[in-house]
Amino acid sequence: MKPIEIQIEKASTFVGAGKLSEQFEKATKCLLQLKNKTGPGTDFLGWLDLPNSITTNEIIEINRIAESFQKLDAVVIVGIGGSYLGAKAVIDALSHSFQFLSKTGKPIIFYAGQNLSEDYLAELTEVLDKLSYGIVVISKSGTTTEPALAFRILKNHLIQKVGKQLAAEKIVAITDSQKGALKKLADEEGYKTLVIPEDVGGRYSVLTPVGLLPIAIAGFPIDKILDGASNMAQLCLSDISAENPAIRYAAIRSALYEAGRKIEIMANYHPKMVTFAEWWKQLYGESEGKDGKGIFPSSVLFTTDLHSMGQYIQDGERVLFETILSIKNPEKTLAVPEETDDADELNYLAGRGLEEVNKMAELGTMIAHTDGNVPNIRIEIPSLNPFYIGQLIYFFEIACAISGYMLGVNPFDQPGVEAYKKNMFALLKKPGFENETEAIYQRLK
Repeated sequence: MKPIEIQIEKASTFVGAGKLSEQFEKATKCLLQLKNKTGPGTDFLGWLDLPNSITTNEIIEINRIAESFQKLDAVVIVGIGGSYLGAKAVIDALSHSFQFLSKTGKPIIFYAGQNLSEDYLAELTEVLDKLSYGIVVISKSGTTTEPALAFRILKNHLIQKVGKQLAAEKIVAITDSQKGALKKLADEEGYKTLVIPEDVGGRYSVLTPVGLLPIAIAGFPIDKILDGASNMAQLCLSDISAENPAIRYAAIRSALYEAGRKIEIMANYHPKMVTFAEWWKQLYGESEGKDGKGIFPSSVLFTTDLHSMGQYIQDGERVLFETILSIKNPEKTLAVPEETDDADELNYLAGRGLEEVNKMAELGTMIAHTDGNVPNIRIEIPSLNPFYIGQLIYFFEIACAISGYMLGVNPFDQPGVEAYKKNMFALLKKPGFENETEAIYQRLK
């Protein structure tokens, strides 16, 4: 199958051939650094070989658990950041746009632990009162505040609904293999468990049980996703040239960054890819944003956001560039009908597919934005299916690692994430943080 294609022609003219050649060379060196495991963060490179290192027995076990959960009305995925975003990105991309009403025969997938909203979780439990459901809780430690609170509430709700023994049969914990609060609780209560590899960080974990079990429960073939990822891994790890898609993307981003383009907007023209952009934002934001460096990742859905953000992109400060996710072939067709009076003046489109209109909007916007001094990278995906989603996931992961090394940062840690937690714990008077409470309140004045 044809791989996704990285088109940089509408961006390279903004940096010059010499600068781009320099960045290609730098990206190639960083890829070799990644392959040889000589860069920072080498303890977290387990994702690099994931598509091929996951065993047949692991896939069989994931599918077996998924099948048992598919008998339920709903499944709640409890996690935050990489513990849920990758799975949600894939499920949203492959699902019917109106999945709650589409009667697929598969359970409704809900998410919890990704926020601290009391209304959200209370309303979720109201819905779950009327449904048979299970819980997949995902956390290496089991003590991350948001998912730990959500799991405590949902676990007790499920116990009250079906009893402790049956509740235990409807809970799966994806966690550390040996240690942590969630692992301890799972062993005590008899939950099924799957392992988060020790050498894979959260935002790189979608091709582990963290992402694969929820995706399988939703009814999608995880073997096809892994096939696509494996195909992209072979391409990116074997081709040390400017044609390597990961090298192309990392090099042009770095060149644009050095030219003063500090904001990258991921634009797509398919509503099913909105959550994928959210996953991408976490991957790149947590990996690159360190030591006062990094491209700020943002996203828009076109043509929707052309009527809100389009003006700024076209005429605002020239500090940004766009990366377009373009789906070449839609899954369905819908032709524009002809009207006798043509009051809306759309008869010139009669008989033509709506996707043709969408594509012309995409190309017209790209021309307008590049004319307006906004560099455009275009990533073309042949179709929205499991194989190409697998390709896309691995492509962005390896390109992100290369980009981090090009910036001179460790793309596999996230020290800045802890800052808000310490302040929150002090304000909540968590044991061990009481001495900091008064100082935090003084800073709020």
